[in-house]
Formats: sequence, C-alpha cells, structure tokens
Amino acid sequence: MKLSLKQWIQVGISLGVAIWIFWFLYKDVKMDSLLEALQQASLFWISMSFLISILGFYIRAWRWSLLINADLHHKVSSLRAMWALMIGYLVNMLVPRAGEVARCGVLKKTDGLQVSSLLGTVILERSVDLLFMLFAMALAFILEREVFVNLLSDLVSMDMLLQAAREYLPLLLGGLVLIGILIYWLGMRYRDHGIVKKLQHFLREIMFGLRSVQRMDNRRGFWASSIGIWIIYYLMMYFVALGMVSTADLSASSVLMVMVMGSIGMIAPVQGGIGTFHALVAFILMTYGLAEEEGKIFAVIVHSSQVLIVLVAGVISLLAVAKISVSQQPQS
Repeated sequence: MKLSLKQWIQVGISLGVAIWIFWFLYKDVKMDSLLEALQQASLFWISMSFLISILGFYIRAWRWSLLINADLHHKVSSLRAMWALMIGYLVNMLVPRAGEVARCGVLKKTDGLQVSSLLGTVILERSVDLLFMLFAMALAFILEREVFVNLLSDLVSMDMLLQAAREYLPLLLGGLVLIGILIYWLGMRYRDHGIVKKLQHFLREIMFGLRSVQRMDNRRGFWASSIGIWIIYYLMMYFVALGMVSTADLSASSVLMVMVMGSIGMIAPVQGGIGTFHALVAFILMTYGLAEEEGKIFAVIVHSSQVLIVLVAGVISLLAVAKISVSQQPQS
C-alpha cells in the first residue's frame, strides 16, 4: 500500500504524539519496578492471558470468514482469514487504520477477492464491535456507577449540575430539536455533496451487511463469536489482573471498567493505541486505589503482551502469505 507525502506526514505526526505520550507517562517509572512486578507476577495467569488472546484473534478471523462467505459467496478458510487479520494488525502498528485495507489486500492475493467488496465486510465487523463496545460501556456504567459519579463530582458540583439541568431543561430539549432539524436540512440541501454521499454509502453498506448476516447459514455462530470476542478481551485483561500482585484483588466489575477505558484508548488515531491506552488504563486504576506507578506497569504489561502476539503472528502470517502463489488460490 503506497502512501502519499501528506499521509506519511500524518503517520509521522501520530507516531510522534504516541511516543511523546508514552515517554511522558513512563519517564518517572523505573525499569527495576517493572522487572520486579514481572518477577512477582503469576506465570500461569500471564500465560493464560496469552493463550486466550490468540484464541480471540482466531475467533475474530472465523467470524470474518462467515461474513465473506455470506456476502461474497466465497468460502475463505479461517487460517487464511487469520493470516490476513494479523497482517492487518501489524500494519496498524505503523499506519493507523490502514490495517483494514491491508488485510483485504491479503485476501485479494490469496483468494482473488476484490478489496472494495471485502471492505464492506470489514465495515460491518467494526459496526458490530462498536455496538458491543457501547453495551460494555453501559454495563460498566451500571455496575460501577459510583466510580462515574465520584469522577464527575471531582470535576463539577453535582448540586449545581442538577440545578442547571432543571433550569435549562426546556432550552436544552429545544436546542436538540433545532439541531436535529438543522442536520436534516443540511442533509437534504447538500445531499449531492461528497461527504454526505460518503455517509449515505457508509450507512447503505452497514444495512447491506446486516442483511448479509440474516442470509447467513450460521447466524448463531456470527453473533456467538461477536459476544465471545468481547468476553475473551475481558478475560485477557482479567487474567493479567489476577496474575499481578497490585491488581489481584480487583473485582470483576472493576476489571470491566478497565477494559472499557482500554478500548477507548485503542480507538484513538495513534499507532496501536500507544500512549492513549496506557494513560486511560493507568488513570482508572488509580481511582481504584492503585499507586500511579502500579497502574502504569499494569497497562504496559497488558499492552506489550498484545503487541508481542501481533508482531510474532504478523511476521509468521507474512511469511505464510508470501509462499502462496496464484495457482494455489482456491476457486469460488
């Protein structure tokens, strides 16, 4: 995938920001503290976290193959989908959001599928993941509402906030109605504009993808795997928490909150969530009583384990795909 000069500049800026955030967070963390935490960690639970993470990547690849089969009527093996997925994650570590295109390019090489058609399945995947992420956030808010309230009260007086809500509620509702009308008018007025067309195309792709799910022979498998991916993501973090002395006593709902904050950090437009993941995870752990250094060490261990898996599996996948010739591509 070729990048323009402007894109390379954007990559450089985002990488620079990620490195700066990471340096700023960890400049005062001593390497001896990290090594000591690793020595005290449970090898069993850390290993379990690695293994279940690999299972999660495979389930994600299997779910993608289900979508491709339903949408493009082409049976892609789970192994090749796994190769493409891991190469995509590897590319994302260099160029944010480029991995989605890269993994489609891999299946173009191995199975002769069109990138534009595959992108529709990727968009649907991301949309479903976003829905489950919102559900996880809502669940975390319900289970850990006291944490949210305490954080909010540290920023603003709750009494003042409630009083302002009562006084300005009619104005707020009226403003929301006006904003809705304005958005509708702008959409109709500029429906031929490029941005509006892209948004319409994006929504059509999602609707088409959802219809594809309904046409699946294995709809239950798709939704079960979607749920399983997030359960595994949670267990990956929970196992690390059990394996660390500083986090072993965290409740299940507390780890859910940590997972949600980490997920928000991972969607930031920086390479692999570097810096943003660490900052948000360390921040929320501090609200649970951990020392700042302990929160940062937990974050770097969780993130580094995922990076290690992506690097190793990504390189193996690159080598495997490089050996596949056109003559080896299965016919649809």
